[in-house]
Amino acid sequence: MTPTSRRPIPSRRKAATPGSATAVPAIGEIPIPAGKRAHPALGLGLWGLGRWGTEDEARTKATVARAWELGLRWFDTAEVYGNGRSERLLGDVLLRSHGGTEAYVATKVSWEHLRPSQVRAALVNSLERLARRSVDLYLVHAPDAHVPLAETMGTLEALWKEGKVGAIGVSNFTVDELEEAGRHLSSTRIAVNQVHYNLLNRDEGDAVRAYCRAHGILIEAYTPLARGLLHGRYLDGGRVPAEVRRYAHRLFEPDRLPQILERARALRALATEAGVPLASIALHWLADQGAAPVVGMSRPEQVEENLRAWSVRPSARVLARAEALARGDRA
Repeated sequence: MTPTSRRPIPSRRKAATPGSATAVPAIGEIPIPAGKRAHPALGLGLWGLGRWGTEDEARTKATVARAWELGLRWFDTAEVYGNGRSERLLGDVLLRSHGGTEAYVATKVSWEHLRPSQVRAALVNSLERLARRSVDLYLVHAPDAHVPLAETMGTLEALWKEGKVGAIGVSNFTVDELEEAGRHLSSTRIAVNQVHYNLLNRDEGDAVRAYCRAHGILIEAYTPLARGLLHGRYLDGGRVPAEVRRYAHRLFEPDRLPQILERARALRALATEAGVPLASIALHWLADQGAAPVVGMSRPEQVEENLRAWSVRPSARVLARAEALARGDRA
């Protein structure tokens, strides 16, 4: 598969659905040139698991368990999520309780830990919390202008050679930063760049898409459903929780919100006309851009809802129309 051809290929593993009539097709996988394993086409982001209060633990644990039962295998976390609590929850629920040997686990080293000794110590701590000997993907969460990328990338490559890391990735990197990071790898390459990317807020993804395709780097798209807007939430005047506003990348700021809502409502009308969930359009538009969506889900029913959306593939005409509407073209 060439870097410009990233449609997910079907997984040979069938999704199990114990205790529910919910049925979804296989998630699919994307071969990545610099990875030891194919990368699942859709993932569960665990940012919220570890940020909320202790009373939410039972619910978040049930979410991970349900995702596993329904065939999701890519789990994305980070050492900064809840100061390690997210990693520990994942280890406790999925890997210690369910075996989890098929899981594709990705975690991230904090921008505060990019010196060589810090990178190695951070990975040791993450592996202990995850109850694993290695991770499939290890990302630099964000660059630090005060730490040369040569130091960080050299250490990551050493960890890759030791088998503690299946692939090396980055997050929130510009093209210049990708080029700089790549210059300091000699035996492997950057496999992934995870960026904020969705139909309504696409500056980061669009800016790096051509470079990543040309260099065989997979784009992982976080916030693919625009904090719920591309599920249809808040489009009819519903209150936006303060927690959602705080981490919404300016989506709900007064200078942008009217335009964002207008475009989101147009996309919802398109979904209704096409007879598909709005989230189906959002997720499969990203897949057509060569991106793998990583979706934040904090309740088991959200897992089921998003997998149902993924199971519906909109037509090329619908996706092209969605592209135009997201740009503001209503003709």
